Amino acid sequence: MCTAATYKTNDFYFGRTLDYECSYGEEVTVVPRNFPFELRHLPAMNSHYAIIGMAHIAGGYPLFYDGINEKGLGMAGLNFVGNAVYRDVTDGKDNLAQFEFLPYILGKCATVKEARKLLENISITNESFSEHYPASQLHWIIADENEAITVESVKDGFFVYDNPTGTLTNNPPFDEQIFNLNNYMGLSAKSPENRFSDKLDLKLYSRGMGALGLPGDLSSMSRFVRVSFVKMNSLSKSDEISSVSQFFHILNSVDQQRGCCELKEGEYEITIYTSCCNASKGIYYYTSYDNHQISAVDMNKEDLDGSSVVSYKLVMKEQINYQN
Repeated sequence: MCTAATYKTNDFYFGRTLDYECSYGEEVTVVPRNFPFELRHLPAMNSHYAIIGMAHIAGGYPLFYDGINEKGLGMAGLNFVGNAVYRDVTDGKDNLAQFEFLPYILGKCATVKEARKLLENISITNESFSEHYPASQLHWIIADENEAITVESVKDGFFVYDNPTGTLTNNPPFDEQIFNLNNYMGLSAKSPENRFSDKLDLKLYSRGMGALGLPGDLSSMSRFVRVSFVKMNSLSKSDEISSVSQFFHILNSVDQQRGCCELKEGEYEITIYTSCCNASKGIYYYTSYDNHQISAVDMNKEDLDGSSVVSYKLVMKEQINYQN
C-alpha cells in the first residue's frame, strides 16, 4: 500500500510513501540523457530526458517506483492489486510493458499535457521483466506544477482521469475514491458551529473539531481522504526548507507503523520510505522507516549527458543529533 501527493509553493513538489512488508533494495537512481532504455515493442530510447527517482536495479536496468525528470514532470506507480489488468500486445498500439511505462513517459514528456497525448495510443502489456520480477499490479499518478492525472489499466479499458486533489493511494479505482470525498465535504480546518439543533447548547471542547470525522485508519480509501484533506489545507512558507518540511508532514499523516497492519503472523506493513522531490530543481529528498533525518540527492550534480546509471543506497539507520 502506498500514498502519493503533490504540493506547490515557489517550486513544485512530488513524492510518495512506499508501504510494504519488505524492501527490495531500492536506491535513489539517476538516469542520464543518453542511457539506452531498451523497450520490448518500440524502438530503444537512446536519448531522452534525464530522470531521478527510486528504483530497484536489475541487470543494469532501473525498475522505477517513482521519479521526476529534468523538466519538472513527476510520476509514481502505486499498488492496484485486483483491479489492474494489462493486455496482450495489440496491433496499432504503442505497447509498453508495465516496467517500461514510467521511464517512457518521463523520458519523452515535459508536461502532463504532453503525457496525455502519448497516453492516447498506449497499451500496457502483461509481460514480466523476468521470471524473478513479475508485472506489478499498479496504477499511476502523473503530475507537473499545473495539473495531475491518474492512469488506470483495468478490465473495462485504459482510463486517464483528471486528478484535482493531486493525491493517490490504492484501491478502489480512482473515480470511486473521488466520489467518496462527497461524504466528507463538511470537514473543515475551522472550528464548527452548532448546526445539530438550536434547542441544544452544544459547545466546542477541543481544538481541531472541524475535522471531526476525518478517517484515521490505514485502509487505502481512508488514507486517500486523509492525505487529500491535509494536502489541500496545507500552508507553509515558500522557501525550500519550509516547503520540504511541510511536504513530509503531509505524507507523515498517512505513515504506517510496524505492528498496526498485520499481513500474517509476524509480518507487518510499514512505511519503508517517504520521498519528496523538488521537481523544479531536480532534488530527491527521502526518509526511511528507521531514519527520520532527511537525505537528498541532486540530479544536477551528476553528468546528465552521460550514459551510465548512478545510484545511491538509502540511509536506513537512525541519525540522532545529540545536543549535549
